[in-house]
Amino acid sequence: MIRWLFKYSVFLYLINTILLTIKYTFGMGNIIFLGIMGLYTILIFVNPQQFKSVLLHKGFLFLLILTVLNILYLVIFDSISNLESLKFLSARAIQFSIIPLAIYHHLEYYKDKFLNHLVYIIFGIVLLGLLLNPYIFSGRYSGIIWNPNALSSFTTIAFGIVLLKNEKKSNFDYVLLFTFLIISLATGSRGALVGIALAYVLRYGFSTRNVIYAIISVILYLFVLNLNFDTSLNRLGTQSLLSDRTLQYQYAIETFFQKPISGWGLDKYAFINTRLLPSHYIDQIVGAHNGYLAILVQYGMLFSIFIFYIIFSKSFTVIKYFNKDKIGYTAIYSFLIIYTLLASIYESLMTGINEFHTMLFWFSLAILSFSKFKHEN
Repeated sequence: MIRWLFKYSVFLYLINTILLTIKYTFGMGNIIFLGIMGLYTILIFVNPQQFKSVLLHKGFLFLLILTVLNILYLVIFDSISNLESLKFLSARAIQFSIIPLAIYHHLEYYKDKFLNHLVYIIFGIVLLGLLLNPYIFSGRYSGIIWNPNALSSFTTIAFGIVLLKNEKKSNFDYVLLFTFLIISLATGSRGALVGIALAYVLRYGFSTRNVIYAIISVILYLFVLNLNFDTSLNRLGTQSLLSDRTLQYQYAIETFFQKPISGWGLDKYAFINTRLLPSHYIDQIVGAHNGYLAILVQYGMLFSIFIFYIIFSKSFTVIKYFNKDKIGYTAIYSFLIIYTLLASIYESLMTGINEFHTMLFWFSLAILSFSKFKHEN
């Protein structure tokens, strides 16, 4: 039973992050999250030797270093009496423990079946959303998810997985691709265009096929732009990708410069000091909407340098190692890493605990890092 819980820990964790984005299951998701944290804390403490041997593996060592950095930051710049910071530290430590344990014990599952299961679950969420909320083009579509951007993240990731998973596509695969593409556009998320374009470039490169797709996309873009919809294409036509983010960036930077060395604390992820905001912006600006600024605000310059170094060096190493793979799990996880690094420019990714895209980013880094060491040895 314990081995089974280690094997499927990441899958269970990701399912819970999805529950937390659905209006009807948010409360249940919070309870399940606390249960997951408590359960895996106990399992780790009753299996310390196994935990130690896995986490000290070279492929996972960067996760342990990040946990140590969090502990050092708490002691040096934060406070061990800050309950919220302790909660963040504990949750991130558990998260960075169950990721390597799952990969180590069940690599084959996470190379293939896990990705298919994610796609089917997201497809089910889309179908349920269409059943309960079929009005796709009556505004920014969110289905049963609380936020259109969150739904876009799900469907864009699922689109990339289906496109990159194998050479030959079944008829059902084409149904999935079409469904995820339409829903991604209907959410009005301009970031979806980035993810979809990235998936095509990684799969086909700058080939004749991609040139043809680009021409078709431009024609589609000009057509949709003249319709009175609120799709990703319409929003890109009336606003730039970052047009509504500039004020959020401005106040995030000002927040950072208030505590440039020490940062604001582990509990202040995706944080903006609301005292800096004019009264008419308080309800509109709730976070940095930039993963890099969020880390700077949270940790300050000193610790952010180490964190950015780990993120970028590990990302560059694994992507370079598997850059010739155009299909399969290595291509999919490379896509997830690159997409997250790009999306972090306009969303607060890489920082939170219960965020689907963020969890997949850290998992992707870990599984490619572990696979790299297995290939080399």
